[in-house]
Amino acid sequence: MLNSIKKYFKKAKEQVSREYAIGSPGPARADTPDAFDTSTRERPRIWTGVDLDGTLAHYSRTAAYGKVGEPVPAMLALVKKMINNGIRVKIFTARVEDPDQVPIIRKWLRDNGLPDLEITNIKDYGMQRLYDDRCIQVERNTGRLIVDD
Repeated sequence: MLNSIKKYFKKAKEQVSREYAIGSPGPARADTPDAFDTSTRERPRIWTGVDLDGTLAHYSRTAAYGKVGEPVPAMLALVKKMINNGIRVKIFTARVEDPDQVPIIRKWLRDNGLPDLEITNIKDYGMQRLYDDRCIQVERNTGRLIVDD
């Protein structure tokens, strides 16, 4: 178990320096804070998290633990659009708690036309936005819930 955890952290370190794109990246927009710097082609520090089960992929409580559901077409298209617009996307999933799930997720990403994105379950100050089926947004510094009426 300890070796698989060490292996996971080593891979996570390697991922920090990767650049991701589907096809050729579109031009960076100066008004978008998470656009690529075209002069250096460095990835931005800020990122958008996308939950896997129930958001990017269909989720069923009866599904096998080692299987990821079929893609949710609208979210798959949105993620591809974000990547092509230079937005740094990370798969944000509790599955990564088990290092054996990482290769399953990576295969699902490849099978569905996505690059080898970073996979995490850790929120940091670089996270700008999170797409997740279980979240309720709270207005910053007020505690006021932002929900549909």
